[in-house]
Amino acid sequence: MTSNFKILGRDPSIILYALQSILAALVAFGVLGLTEHAAAILLTITSGVFALITAAVTRPWQVSLFTGAVKTILTGLVAFGLPVSEVQMGAIISALTIVLGLLLYGNVEPKDTAITNP
Repeated sequence: MTSNFKILGRDPSIILYALQSILAALVAFGVLGLTEHAAAILLTITSGVFALITAAVTRPWQVSLFTGAVKTILTGLVAFGLPVSEVQMGAIISALTIVLGLLLYGNVEPKDTAITNP
């Protein structure tokens, strides 16, 4: 099963994981000006939302959903369970997103859609 469904000419899972990593880096550098608690909420929610979107646009969706669930749980643990600063939280979540994104990339492919499958 090959598909032509792309976001910005790339595999949608890579784009979504890259956006999550960039967001975590922005939090780490304090660019967004969020409090530590607000940053934790933002990163955890976006992690879950991006996981659902990734599962919706890739196949097999179970792999994407499981990887996304692990990422969201670990993001929540780092954000709310560990005594780390906002900078450390952003760096850990950014690294976690990159590692899980690389693990996911080789195991899924973009979903066939009506647009890509005439």
